[in-house]
Amino acid sequence: MAEGERQSPPGSSEDTPAATQNFIIPKKEIHTVPDMGKWKRSQAYADYIGFILTLNEGVKGKKLTFEYKVSEAIEKLVALLNTLDRWIDETPPMDQPSRFGNKAYRTWYAKLDEEAENLVATVVPTHLAAAVPEVAVYLKESVGNSTRIDYGTATFRVFLSSQGMEHVGTLTGEYSLGQGVAEEDPCCGHEAAFAAFLCCLCKIGVLRVDDQIAIVFKVFNRYLEVMRKLQKTYRMEPAGSQGVWGLDDFQFLPFIWGSSQLIDHPYLEPRHFVDEKAVNENHKDYMFLECILFITEMKTGPFAEHSNQLWNISAVPTWSKVNQGLIRMYKAECLEKFPVIQHFKFGSLLPIHPVSLC
Repeated sequence: MAEGERQSPPGSSEDTPAATQNFIIPKKEIHTVPDMGKWKRSQAYADYIGFILTLNEGVKGKKLTFEYKVSEAIEKLVALLNTLDRWIDETPPMDQPSRFGNKAYRTWYAKLDEEAENLVATVVPTHLAAAVPEVAVYLKESVGNSTRIDYGTATFRVFLSSQGMEHVGTLTGEYSLGQGVAEEDPCCGHEAAFAAFLCCLCKIGVLRVDDQIAIVFKVFNRYLEVMRKLQKTYRMEPAGSQGVWGLDDFQFLPFIWGSSQLIDHPYLEPRHFVDEKAVNENHKDYMFLECILFITEMKTGPFAEHSNQLWNISAVPTWSKVNQGLIRMYKAECLEKFPVIQHFKFGSLLPIHPVSLC
């Protein structure tokens, strides 16, 4: 298929050409808990979760080394991320008494804040230049918080009673916390902002249906590499960490898409991801295992102790069940939590208005 004949992404508007659309600067719309109903009914929610699930299906059963088409837009996005990577090298950490939250990150972030629209303009064609300020907001939201110097997924923290957590049926849709009390820990969902950034590029037609695999394997995977470098270089705190009861301090989506990659694998089963040999031999092919490797590099002690939730997931019999359960968990513990969604910003591309039924 020729570049000019590439299909439009699902959910893109055929009635309103992006070039003539009225773009706006995204802003927060969820201010109180009752506002969550607006989010769940919104076009933004439908488009965002549809985007995540479409990519989940696109990478099903495929290795990172799978051959796929790389469009010019994908190459430009990788170049953008390479620029962010280079800026890390140009902004070394400062000598400071505090071990975590190196203040040099604020210098790095200030550079991005200043140049974000110019960076996005290198990806977006000139006839869509009006979309750049709107799309750039999501890029700036995706790399961490410059005030707190933290980065993290949209998660909640569980405080246990003396009886402890009796059961967490993460992959069955059950969340029984015994006599414990769940207290949400507000964070921005930086990873979700990057997914929203990519979703917006699909909505305006910069990314297309035949970019699906490359969006995950080439762009999102490169994003993960840059974020891990940020976390290591500036010793960024995990935002909203659940500690031992969390899936991961920093990411969630690569576990979803990574488990999809492993569906129907001829020999790797969920129980193998806690096996050091299996991870070392296969992490370059699967995002899920790359995440596990990063966790073991960043944390010490027995895996079952520092990553108990993942340890429990390793007992699930199939990757299909793992994938389905992680999607349910992502919806319930990330997309349906007020402390998370209150930070989400809505514009013309991811609008707060109710989803169209026509």
